[in-house]
Amino acid sequence: MVYILYQIGVMVEMGLVSLEEALQWDVRQTRQEHKEHLNPVLAQMMVLLNYDRRFVRAEDTYVWDENGEKYLDFLGAFGALSFGHNHPKVIEAVDRVKELPNYLQVNLNAVGAALAHNLAEILPGDLEHSFFCNSGAEAVEGALKLARIASGKQKIIAAKGSFHGKSMGALSLTGKESYQKPFAPLVLGIVHVPYGDAGALEKELAAGDTAAVILEPIQGEGGVIVPPEGYLPEVRRLCDKYNAYLILDEIQTGLGRTGYNFACEHEGVVPDIMCLAKALSGGIIPIGAFCTTKTIWNKAYGTMDRYLLHTSTFGGNTRAVAAGLAAVELLVEEDLAYQAREKGQYLLNRLRPMVDKYPLLKEVRGRGLMIGLEFHPHEGGIVNKLSGGAVNKLAQEYTGALVQGEMLNKHRVITGFTLNNPNVIRLEPPLTVTYEDLDHVASALEDILSQYKSFLNIAFGSARTTIGSIFKR
Repeated sequence: MVYILYQIGVMVEMGLVSLEEALQWDVRQTRQEHKEHLNPVLAQMMVLLNYDRRFVRAEDTYVWDENGEKYLDFLGAFGALSFGHNHPKVIEAVDRVKELPNYLQVNLNAVGAALAHNLAEILPGDLEHSFFCNSGAEAVEGALKLARIASGKQKIIAAKGSFHGKSMGALSLTGKESYQKPFAPLVLGIVHVPYGDAGALEKELAAGDTAAVILEPIQGEGGVIVPPEGYLPEVRRLCDKYNAYLILDEIQTGLGRTGYNFACEHEGVVPDIMCLAKALSGGIIPIGAFCTTKTIWNKAYGTMDRYLLHTSTFGGNTRAVAAGLAAVELLVEEDLAYQAREKGQYLLNRLRPMVDKYPLLKEVRGRGLMIGLEFHPHEGGIVNKLSGGAVNKLAQEYTGALVQGEMLNKHRVITGFTLNNPNVIRLEPPLTVTYEDLDHVASALEDILSQYKSFLNIAFGSARTTIGSIFKR
């Protein structure tokens, strides 16, 4: 569509693309527009790995490309699709409110109030106040501010290997230096301790100047790291002892993913502040939330001079909270946490014996339907020596990605590696996944592991698969 506009007396011709035109673009056109107007390097990587398919339909645990090929989604948008793609109940809820004002700052939104009520019903302990925002990173930012204003302290303790987002405050908490260094200086007053080490945590808490400790109940991007049994209860005890708030980032683990409504319930731990996002809207609309107790909320924002210190223009919009209402109802009505626990244990039982059978697979770990597969990154031998160690370095970064590529290109299974540890592939399918599909994924992985014994084996095999797929297109 061509539009002629006059700007400051000059005629300007604009060629705008309509929605219908965009929906008809082929892979080449989409690829070119990404390179010209979005992230060129990301687009290049997607092409190299043969990930730039054009998907045209999605339902529950499946997506279909333009050639009618069916794929099993075991990445689930990093845990956001706990209820599957395009769940009809969530779509119906959003459609039900389509004629209501979506953003209106001069009223109290009944749908948002209902979602806050329902969250208070399912949240552990006395967490009963929620603030709605638009993403997990924004929820973490809000939790960080809440802890500081309510406690009157500044120091925040986070964990090494953690991931809390990439906005400035959340990035300051995220425990990976390579993400942080280009943006220094970051938010002051934040220290990191080893995850799972309660002794190291107590040394930092002992000064009594800590506003909060923030942790993931299971480190997601760190490589699906499950802490030692008893660690979270001990953290809770130490926070109480040294008068610090405990913030649990349940953005990836919450809403049934690990076999409980919230992962902290595995050991009966109740935080002072909890961060939610991802699955909260059923994977349909961006939404996030941080939740806390009445006492902490009132300390922070319970007076006329403070109640507007933290706001969000789009937070709590009608369509997002309507989707959230449907998601919470699905979680409870279908007892999806229990389903995740049973299905996750079934899949772990299929996968764990492969560690002893196949040298490429180092470890299988996780809880519920949040499972990590870690691969051996070391590649020794004469080829590595001749390359001056370059092959081993490549193995450190790309073994997981190559297995991921084989799963996609040969077995039509979508997975993804974890951001902080690229040698770990995550399995986070919708909680509605069938046992038949769990068996398919286990068989696909075993097929790959039985063929490839090392990084070099899978590198050559993956190259053949990818090149072959590209030439077919």
